[in-house]
This record gives sequence, structure tokens and C-alpha cells, in this order.
Amino acid sequence: MEIIFVLATFCLVLFMILATYDGFYLHIFKYGLFNHVESVFEHKTHTARAVLFPLIVWALFINETNFFIFLAGLGLVLLDLIVLAIDAYSEKESRSFMGGLPRWEYIIHLFSNAFHFSAIVLVLALKIKITESGLVFVNAFTDSVAKELFTFVSVNVIPGAVVLGVLHFLLMLKRPQAIWNTQRAKITCC
Repeated sequence: MEIIFVLATFCLVLFMILATYDGFYLHIFKYGLFNHVESVFEHKTHTARAVLFPLIVWALFINETNFFIFLAGLGLVLLDLIVLAIDAYSEKESRSFMGGLPRWEYIIHLFSNAFHFSAIVLVLALKIKITESGLVFVNAFTDSVAKELFTFVSVNVIPGAVVLGVLHFLLMLKRPQAIWNTQRAKITCC
């Protein structure tokens, strides 16, 4: 069980690094997808996923005792998969202003989502036990360094994920867009 906590932590950290680079630096800072008419829908799907992520972490990764919150987390994962499919389907037209999605960014998307869903699957492997009578929700883990690290990382990704979700949401609104674009224009690097 220790190795599953370690692997889930590893996947979560790698996802957060790639998602921050892709979701903040590329989509918001560098390309400003919210500024392009053809990319507005993609920005909305990214916003939905950015809002879903901290809820999923809270419901599945941090929640250890409430079965109904766990079930809600599974529903959020299903919703996240649907939004991901819609996002991937619409991405070709969304990036027409830049000649399409660059191959290297597509690879970042693949790895980011692989780590995202690997972390989720590993957590499900921790929290669901198969017995003779069926599936059982596991809500008691022995304390260990690996579990404590997993919990520490899970709790600490939430503030940054919430900030990124709020930023995505605000950039759907005209006034925050104008403020962002004015401040962004003052930065000449990157």
C-alpha cells in the first residue's frame, strides 16, 4: 500500500507541474486563449476542468471517511472526463489563430492528463477493496510517511488549483480581461 501512496503523490506532483505550465503559462500568459474568439470555448472547458480539479482532490484524495463525498468525487471525475473529451474535440478549431495546436503542446496535454488520471486511479485502488460480498469503501489507513506525504501534497495543491480556477473564471469576464491584458502588456519577456 505504501508504494501506491508514493506513486499517487508522484503523479499528482507531475500533473500539477505540467498543468500549471500548460494552463497558466501557455494558455493564459503566452497565448491568451481567452482573447481569441475561436478559443473562447476552449477557455471555458479549461475553466470547468480547473474548477473541478480541487473538488476532485478534496472528495477523493483528502476525504477519508465520508462515503457520499467519495461517490460525489467519482461523479466529478466522470464529469471531468466528459469535459476533457469536449475540449479535445474542439481544440483543432480553437487554435486556428496560431496554425493549430503545436505538437509539443499536444504531448504536454497527453502527459498531463495521463498523470492526472493515474493519480485518480491509484487513489481509487487505495479506497476501494474487492471482497467476496462486493466492493467496499476503505476509510481507515495506517499512518505512514508515504500517506502523510500524500495527504500533505493533496492538501497543499488545493490553494494553487483554486487560484488557477478563479483566474480562468475571471478571464471569461470583460473587465478582468481588460485589466489582465493591460498588465500583461507591460511584461516584455516570455
